[in-house]
Amino acid sequence: PALFMENARKGSIVSRANSIGSTSASSVPNTDDEDSDYHQEPYKESYKDRRRRAHTQAEQKRRDAIKKGYDDLQAIVPTCEQQDFSIGSQKLSKAIVLQKTIDYIQFLHKEKKKQEEEVSTLRKDVMALKIMKVNYEQIVKAHQDNPNEGKNQVSDEMKFSVFQGIMDSLFQSFNASISVTSFQELSACVFSWIEEHCKPQTLRDVVIAVLHQVKSCGR
Repeated sequence: PALFMENARKGSIVSRANSIGSTSASSVPNTDDEDSDYHQEPYKESYKDRRRRAHTQAEQKRRDAIKKGYDDLQAIVPTCEQQDFSIGSQKLSKAIVLQKTIDYIQFLHKEKKKQEEEVSTLRKDVMALKIMKVNYEQIVKAHQDNPNEGKNQVSDEMKFSVFQGIMDSLFQSFNASISVTSFQELSACVFSWIEEHCKPQTLRDVVIAVLHQVKSCGR
């Protein structure tokens, strides 16, 4: 009986110890798991923060670049610097800046085309003046080589013959080029005929041919 009681007492002590150990173990948190979560969570948040910060910086750079572009447009386009009384002293919106820029570019294109046309006209005038200069120099030289030739007076009949020959030649080209179906066609054809058949070089060739013809007939 004494041995039995001793064994029973030891078994009760072991059972209570296991029970207390189990209860204590269950009350203690899993430090390994918590350590793992503790180290991983800040890493995730840090990565997200870096991405968010990089995205914010990129977006800020993009907005700064756009703002600088609009500021440059307002500084370059003269109409953006002028005060618009319709909007008072308010800052110009991006839509207004773009529209004023488009209008100014279209204006520059028109001015460029106008200047190119003026330059083309001036070049034609210069060419005509050069031809006239050459012709006058030839006339002066011919008069210097034959000073007595100018003393002979040209009759009115000879003048009329030269004039008639020039007009006949011009009328032939005019009649062949002009259409009289409508006034619009007539106007268009007249300007086209003038540009093609009334150039200084063309008229010079006509006059020379008529003079040769009149001179041959006079002989």
